[in-house]
Formats: sequence, C-alpha cells, structure tokens
Amino acid sequence: MPASTRHHRALAVFVHCLGILAAVPALPAAAPEAAAAPRPAAVTPPPTVPPPAAGTPRPAAPPPTAAPPATTGPTAVGPAVPVAARATSAEPTPPSAPPAVATPTRAVVPAPPPPVTVAVAPESSPAPRYRIHVRNVGNSPVDTTVRQELPSGSSATAISAGGRSNRSGGSAEVTWRLRLPAHSSTTLGTALTATAPGQPLTAPACAFTSDGSRPYDCATATWQAAAAAPAAEVTEAPPWRRYPVLLAGLGILLLIGTVVTWVWRRRRRGPRVTAAALAGGAADGGRGTIYPRPATPSPRRRRRTPPVWLLVGGAVVVLAGVIGTAGWTATRQVSSIDTQKQPTSGAWRGTGVSGPMGVPLRESAFEFTVYRMTCGAAGSAATAPGASAPPPGARSCQATVGVRNLTGAQQPWHGQLQRAYLPGNRWVSTDESATRAANLGRDVFANPVAAGSRVVLPLVFTVDGRDPPRQLELRSGVFSAGVRVQMP
Repeated sequence: MPASTRHHRALAVFVHCLGILAAVPALPAAAPEAAAAPRPAAVTPPPTVPPPAAGTPRPAAPPPTAAPPATTGPTAVGPAVPVAARATSAEPTPPSAPPAVATPTRAVVPAPPPPVTVAVAPESSPAPRYRIHVRNVGNSPVDTTVRQELPSGSSATAISAGGRSNRSGGSAEVTWRLRLPAHSSTTLGTALTATAPGQPLTAPACAFTSDGSRPYDCATATWQAAAAAPAAEVTEAPPWRRYPVLLAGLGILLLIGTVVTWVWRRRRRGPRVTAAALAGGAADGGRGTIYPRPATPSPRRRRRTPPVWLLVGGAVVVLAGVIGTAGWTATRQVSSIDTQKQPTSGAWRGTGVSGPMGVPLRESAFEFTVYRMTCGAAGSAATAPGASAPPPGARSCQATVGVRNLTGAQQPWHGQLQRAYLPGNRWVSTDESATRAANLGRDVFANPVAAGSRVVLPLVFTVDGRDPPRQLELRSGVFSAGVRVQMP
C-alpha cells in the first residue's frame, strides 16, 4: 500500500473519532426536568466595532437594546429543512408519557341519616303491647305517616290518641298522621289480641313521607308473654337407656361370657389328665418294676369345640345388635331432615334461612328485614319512561325492605336476584324501572351498600293475577344462599 493511502486512512479515522467526541456533549445527559424546561430566547450578539484610531474621540456608548420578544414559531431566516434538522440534532427527545394507571375505586359514601327515626319496644305484659318512639332529628318540622303492621290473625284492642286501625285484604295495620317539630319526639302505643296463649308476636312499624310512598325509617320488635314458661326442651336419653345400645351391649356380653367359659373349661381339663397319668403309674401297689412298662398307645381324643347352638346364638345376637344400631342411626338422620325447607337456586355459600315478615334474617353478607308488603288493584302497574308496557291486568306490589351490610367491605347487590314467588311456584324479579321511580329516580342497585351501613327502601314487583306474592327471596349475590320471607 502506498504511503499516501496509509496517511489518508489514518487521517480519516482521526477525523471520525473527533466527530464522535464532539457529538457526546449533545446527548441528553441532563435531568428530564431540565430537558423539558423551555429554552431561553436566543440573543443576537452585538456587532463588533473596530477600535478608533489614535486621536479620534471615542463615540458615546449606544443605549442597551432590549432583547426581541420570543415568538411562538421560529423566524424564517433560511430554508425550513436545515432549521428543522438543526433543531432535531440539538434538542433532546422529550420523555414519553407514563403508562395509564387505573383510577382507584372510590369509597362508597354512606347514605345520609333519615330525618325521622323509629324505634319499637315491646312491653312486659300478659297481652301484646308495643311502644313506638318516633323522633325528628332534622332542623325543620316534618309531616310523617307512621304505620304498624299487625300479625296475621290479630287485631288492635287499644291505640294511642290519633291512630286508627285499617284492614285491607288479609292484613291489618294501625296508622298515625303526625307533624313533628324540629328535634322533637313522640311515643305511640298499641295493644293487640294474642293469636295463641304464650305465642310470640312480631309487629314492625315504619315512618313514611306525608303521602305514604317513601319510607324514612323502620323498626321491629317481638313480644314475649311475661308469664309464659319456656318451652320444655326435648333432651335425648342417655346411651345406657337406648334400646339399640342395650341390645348391642347384651350381645357383646354374651359373646364374651361364652369365650371365657370355653377357655376356663379347657384349662380345667388339663390338670385332670395329668393327675390321671400320674395315678396310673402306681397301679402295682407302689412296688414298681425293674423294667419299664411297654408303652401302650393312648387313643387320640377329639378336640372339643363350643357347641353349635352357642355359636349360632351368639352370632344371631351380635347381628341383631348391629342391625338395630344401624336402623336407629338411619331413623335419626331421616327425622332430622327438614321437609318444609325449599331448595335455593345457586345456594353455594351459606345456609338458606326462612322466617316471617318483620324478623331480621341474616345470610352471607346482608341482613334483610321485610317490614311491609302492599299490592295495588289489577291494572295498577304503571309504565315507567323507557320501559316496556306491563301485561294487561298486571299490578304493582311494593315491599319495604331493610338491608344491613354486616361485612367490613362494600357489597354490591342486583335487582334480578330479588324475587317474589307467586302461586304455582312462579316468580318475578324486581321491576327496576318501577323501583327507581319509587325511590325518586335513584337507582338503588347502581351503587354497592357501604360497609356497616343500613338502608330502608321500597322494592317494586310487577305481578299478574289476583293472588299476592306468597314469599320473597332476597340475596346479596349469585352464590349466596339468601333468605326467604313468608308473606302473611
């Protein structure tokens, strides 16, 4: 290779390295916030003035010129392509936006307390009596309607001033119309007839708005007879007094006695044979002989076994004891099955609970209490805006339900899981559009129930036919056993 070529290649390598070293300071080594800061406006350097000649007076310094205002776009001095290329090579690339982060779930705010609260307490008296405490906790007067549902088959014998008894269909109620001043309370009282001596009675009470459509608050209480003795508890007999156990024990004792008798007789027979053999050696008067007697073969005796009747009898006794114990156990398990309990669809968690109206019933997450159920006349089902028209002759049944979240976390629930069962094992789900209208346009199933909170709200079911619902099924989730409330 000629020397000139080698010099040119070395010079090219040197220039290339210098270019790399010159490009290193232009890399984005600054902090992201420094790189993202706006660049200061470029200041044009003043023109260079040559020094004056000797003897020439020095001109006065020009006044300082203010920097030109920054403009939003670059000033077009030359072609646009070189400017863009220069900006791309000199300015660092801005950092990319962080990835999208899921917005945290907002905690559900519990519903504000109602302006009117209700508390029901039973009295300790021979006849069913209740005290209803109604209180206005707001800062303004409230007109309210208080209703107390009477148990099926009972009627009111005494009502405090201002109340009246009404009966519609098979249910009866006591109604008061009150005007409560701000921060005031009042106590109402009722006395009922007992359906049966000593039978407990549950009578829930609710405070509604003045038109009686929307509940403020509800409460319930169960009256117990003061003189009623507690029901006698049926206790199981001790094991030694049960016939199957006695038969099994007798069979075991007979078997053990048979074995002990047979072993004792066998051991007693051994010493007798030995004594007979020793006595046979002294048959010659004890004189003995010089030569031993020739051995005489002794007859082989058959080994004795227990008699057949004893074995068969013991086996029969043991078999009878086993069969008796198995039959008694199976009878107890079958009798413990509740034939009145209906299966619940999808009950994978918890145990289904059934009870009457006005009694709190607990499932896996919620405690449900049905305080009231009213049904309108045939054709009273209204069509909500945007909903399909109900069938001809359909009517609306409104249930006042209390829901308490017993868990430490918010719990959602769905309207399609709340059902009203009609005669013939037919059922309908909650009419969500009618329920929203009954709750002043608020969708009660849109937001979950806050942890530890309690709400009282109306649920509307659109049913057909003349018979009201016989049962309500309420549940918090698809895999919850739920509760079943029997309607009076």
